[in-house]
Amino acid sequence: MTRTALVAAALLGLTFSAGLADPLVHTYSIVARDPATGEMGVAVQSHWFSVGSIVTWAEAGVGAIATQSFVDPGYGARGLALMRGGVSAPDALAQLVKADQQRAGRQVAMIDGQGRVSAYTGASAIASAGQHIGAGYSVQANMMANDRIWPAMSRAFESATGDLADRMLAALDAAEAAGGDVRGRQSAAILIVKATSTGRPWVGADRTFDLRVDDHPAPLAELRRLVRLQRAYAHANRGDELMTEKKVDAALEEYKAAARLAPEILELPFWHAVTLASIGREAEAAPIFRAVFAKEPIWADLLTRLPAAGLFPDDAALIGRIRALR
Repeated sequence: MTRTALVAAALLGLTFSAGLADPLVHTYSIVARDPATGEMGVAVQSHWFSVGSIVTWAEAGVGAIATQSFVDPGYGARGLALMRGGVSAPDALAQLVKADQQRAGRQVAMIDGQGRVSAYTGASAIASAGQHIGAGYSVQANMMANDRIWPAMSRAFESATGDLADRMLAALDAAEAAGGDVRGRQSAAILIVKATSTGRPWVGADRTFDLRVDDHPAPLAELRRLVRLQRAYAHANRGDELMTEKKVDAALEEYKAAARLAPEILELPFWHAVTLASIGREAEAAPIFRAVFAKEPIWADLLTRLPAAGLFPDDAALIGRIRALR
């Protein structure tokens, strides 16, 4: 436990066993499930370093968990294990709270793959602290500037449009607008998993978003930027998949979408242009190459390395014409 947590615990009259690591992570968060896609996720912001490394837990096809206040990460690991074994989120949380001798300091929310949701705020969570459970989601917060935080999050989530990430980010923004963490802001995270597991969790295939802002003066703005980049790279990856399936036009549309979402990432239009030139559409590729080379000439040099890797035609004349666009 951190020294800050020990001092706070003593002030609250809480007794912690010597071997229990309970960082003091006061924050606001949301756990939710999208009924249309089955995706589940958790999003959080806090005035605490690297909040995403301890608060956010989720597993595809199983559920999502936020564990905060005097954090016991075991709520994440054990909660997912229980839900994986068929225990509902409300029953899993009830079991864990009952067995926890330090439950007065906890704040935890869980949602399972069927959208069953539950939350717990211990009596010693630092005010303002509270929660609101809605249909397929829960919002919770502690050490807030006021008690309007979680109602604002609930309203924002229910009224927001877009996918699950959009709606969860709207809830976080609403919390900050209503006053947020009384200490300010430092880190944020979002973790969203798919409705069912691909069987390949080790390559991240089960996670739609897994993003963390560990230390930033405006963590929610930075988290939104990362979400935008994640969307862009998802389009680029989908384009690659479509190219392997010989669906060229569909792949090119994905590459275009990636570049539109993240125009500052020059690698995205570069590979779009490489694809065009590789399939004989040099005239379409030329203006894209020219724009990329104008900002970062190094990409023209990289082009010469691609034929040996099988990623571009071994055509000296074609390569020469493209490099001349610098």
